[in-house]
Amino acid sequence: MTVKITKNIVGYRVTKADNQQEAETTAPETAVKPVEMNEYIERPDFLLGTTYKIKPPVAEHAMYITINDILLNEGTDHESRQPYEVFINSKAMEHFQWVIALTRVISAVFRKGGDVTFLVEELRSVYDPNGGYFKKGGVFMPSLVAEIGAVIEKHLKAIGLLESEEMSETTKRILAEKRAEFESDGQSAQNDAAASDYPANATVCNKCSTKAVIVMDGCATCLSCGDSKCG
Repeated sequence: MTVKITKNIVGYRVTKADNQQEAETTAPETAVKPVEMNEYIERPDFLLGTTYKIKPPVAEHAMYITINDILLNEGTDHESRQPYEVFINSKAMEHFQWVIALTRVISAVFRKGGDVTFLVEELRSVYDPNGGYFKKGGVFMPSLVAEIGAVIEKHLKAIGLLESEEMSETTKRILAEKRAEFESDGQSAQNDAAASDYPANATVCNKCSTKAVIVMDGCATCLSCGDSKCG
């Protein structure tokens, strides 16, 4: 239909079809993208912290490793706890310089964001040229740096960034039976301080680095993690 304009045009607006206006009205709101860890997030005044104590035989004094976490997207479905910084404190001054450097590098990686779990493998792969040591429980540590990596691994498992490999109750029962049979046969000697909970003549497991591998019926089995050469 043609409409004749008899007055001066002082303004205008574009109208839309009714169905288009209705679609825009009922369109869902754009979902808010959850915040991911990145180097531009400012350090809040409050962080969640956990402190771990280690006493390696290569150090005169105990070392206290504190890992602080930041809570992202708090109160939402995307809430997550991410490591933010790490500190290592000790009376031992012989390791002071490289420990400070290591904590700063690790903290920088934490704040960078992304997958930080690779740090565990990198740290645990560091070997001391003078040889490693056995910590309490018979777990072999190739170096002091590797034990720091083990602490970080424990923390990442605690906050859910790494999955824990839990043995089934059946596997635990079988290992307990094997250990009892091994000790009843008189094949185990008095445990020493390093071996702790496992037979003194046990060997180191290639999987969990624990001195807990025994040989029964021609089959090498780890009493700690259940790894077996016989499947």
